[in-house]
Amino acid sequence: MAGSTSVEPVLAVAGLRKTFGDREILSGLDFALPPGQSTALIGANGSGKSTLLRCLVRLVEPSSGRIEMLGQDVTALAPRALRRFRAQVGIVWQRHNLVPRLSALSNVVHGVQSRLSGPRAWFQSLAPAEVRAEAMACLSRVGLADRASARVDSLSGGQQQRVAIARMLMQRPVFILADEPDASLDPQTGQEVMELLLGLVRQDGLSLLVISHRLEHTLAYSDRILGLASGRIALDQSTAQATAQALRRFFDHEVTA
Repeated sequence: MAGSTSVEPVLAVAGLRKTFGDREILSGLDFALPPGQSTALIGANGSGKSTLLRCLVRLVEPSSGRIEMLGQDVTALAPRALRRFRAQVGIVWQRHNLVPRLSALSNVVHGVQSRLSGPRAWFQSLAPAEVRAEAMACLSRVGLADRASARVDSLSGGQQQRVAIARMLMQRPVFILADEPDASLDPQTGQEVMELLLGLVRQDGLSLLVISHRLEHTLAYSDRILGLASGRIALDQSTAQATAQALRRFFDHEVTA
């Protein structure tokens, strides 16, 4: 149609399979995500959600299939190109993977390692002034500028997750993968972390794929919902069309199947 435009997906997955020995975890997944969208990935424990996220950046090698992310064929990237590609993808894990004895600011500075190597990317006292300033700006965005000098092991779980998000922002990511970032947090803190992630997506025009285990967060902080079951996409719908009752039925079916 004349004058129409198409938006290239930020992520396109085709025929993605992953097996561990004789066990098939992912059974030929096909889906695509447009840019600027928050997508919740749901499913019962063991359905392959975390395996899928790891396959997308080849922390786990897919058995077969094609992954195109940010305009690149991820499955075809050589090691050096793969490292450069990963620098564009921010990952937030359940475990914060911070260095407890270092300050919040030093931990955030570590996020610059995708662009800078050596001691200057490890200790904030050795980092260039512009790197320290950017790290402070990232801490400010997550509401922790006043705790920049505090050791990470003195911070609460929610504050540590915020430091991890600030470190991820130092990568200047285009796409964010989040593996149940609220799993180890109390309900109020978990809600604040999810609001923070969605705010980053909206403010910076980023894309987010987040594994969610709380139905209320799935409904409140996503534009689209993908449901995994038996290694396949069993649910794919706009969040605006979803209801808590229907999602509970999906989970209950998976638990009892």
